[in-house]
Amino acid sequence: MTGSTAPSPASPAPGPAAPGLPTERLINALQSYGVRLADSRPGVQSRRGGAGPSDHKAMTISGRTVMVPVHTATAFESPFLVQRPGPDGFSLIEHDGAVVGRVTFPDKPRFYALQTFDGVPYSKIAVLHGRDVLATTVLQTCIRYQSRTRTCQFCAIGQSLAAGRTVAHKSPQQLAEVARAAVLLDGVKHMVMTTGTPNATDRGAAVLCESAFAVKAAVDLPIQAQCEPPDDDRWFSRMRASGIDALGMHLEAVTPEVRSRIMPGKASVPLERYLEAFAAAVPVFGRGQVSTYILAGLGDAPDAILGMAERLVALGVYPFVVPFVPISGTPLESHPAPSPDFMHAILKPLAGMLARADLRSADIKAGCGRCGACSALSAYERRP
Repeated sequence: MTGSTAPSPASPAPGPAAPGLPTERLINALQSYGVRLADSRPGVQSRRGGAGPSDHKAMTISGRTVMVPVHTATAFESPFLVQRPGPDGFSLIEHDGAVVGRVTFPDKPRFYALQTFDGVPYSKIAVLHGRDVLATTVLQTCIRYQSRTRTCQFCAIGQSLAAGRTVAHKSPQQLAEVARAAVLLDGVKHMVMTTGTPNATDRGAAVLCESAFAVKAAVDLPIQAQCEPPDDDRWFSRMRASGIDALGMHLEAVTPEVRSRIMPGKASVPLERYLEAFAAAVPVFGRGQVSTYILAGLGDAPDAILGMAERLVALGVYPFVVPFVPISGTPLESHPAPSPDFMHAILKPLAGMLARADLRSADIKAGCGRCGACSALSAYERRP
C-alpha cells in the first residue's frame, strides 16, 4: 500500500535537528544523517561491512548506546559533527556549529585482545554491538549472495569475510569460548546469532541449534537466533530446546513489490510463510520473544509498515523498525537513507501500538529489539 501524502524517505534539508531536540528525535536524526567524526584515533572503534549494523559506530547519548552511521556517503556530508572528547570524556555533537548534545564512546572490549585455542582472534568470531550484546554471524556465506539476481541488494555479509575480518564458519567450540570470555571480561548480557542462509530447507536453523547448545553449556547467556523461516515448524521446538531464548525472522520489507525488487532471492519465501511461521513460533518462545527486523526507507510507505506492524503485534511479534543505512560496496550504496521525519512518522505511532499491546523491548530476553541500538524505537517507547 502506498500513499501520495506519505513523507518522503529521501533526506531533506537538515532543518529538524535543532538545539533542544528530544532524545528520541536527536537519535532519529543522527541515524538518518550519520555523523562526521573529528576524532579518528584507532581507539575510537567503528565497523565496516559484514552482517548487522555495518559502517556504524557505537555512541552513548543520554545514557542510551546507539549505532550511528559514520562510513556512508550520507555520513560524509552530514550536518552533524562529533568533536574530540574533552577532559570529562564527553564529545560535543554539533549541528551546523550549534551544540545539540553530548556523546561518549564505549571502550574497546577486553575480549578483543584474546584468541581461541586454535589461534583465531576473538574479534573474528564475535563482536560487541551496542553496549552489552555479543553478536556473531555463524555462517558468513549465503546461497544467494554470489548471484546479483538473487542477493539482497543491501547485504554486505561477504565484505568482512573478503577483508579477512572474520571466518566463514564459526564452530560451536569457538563460539562458546568467546561467549564465556565476553561475559567474564566485559559483562555481556545477551547474544545474537545470525546466519547466512545455507539451504532452502532448515534455512540455518540446524547450525544455530548446535551453536546455541554449545554456548549454553559454557555460560548462562540469553540468546537470540536469527534465520529465515525453516520449512518445518518443528524446528522452533528444536531451537528452543537447544537453548535459544528468542527468535528473529526478518522481513526487511513488507510489500511484495519492494521485496521482489530489493531482495529477489529472499522474496521466494512469501509473506504468507513468514506470517504462518510467526504464528507457530510465538507459542514456543513466548509472546514478545519473536521479532522481525524491518528496514524503513527501501520503498515501503509508512502506512504499509504500520499496517504490517499491526498484524505482527496482534500475533505477539515485536516489529523492530530501523532506518535503512546504505552500505558502501552494495548495489544500494547510493540509495538515500530515510529522513528523520519519515522515521518519526513510523516510530511514534508504532511505539503507541506496542504500548497498547503491552509489548516492550525491555521484556525481550535477547536480541536486536532488546539492544535497540540500531533504531530510536525504544527511546520512543519511553516517551509519555
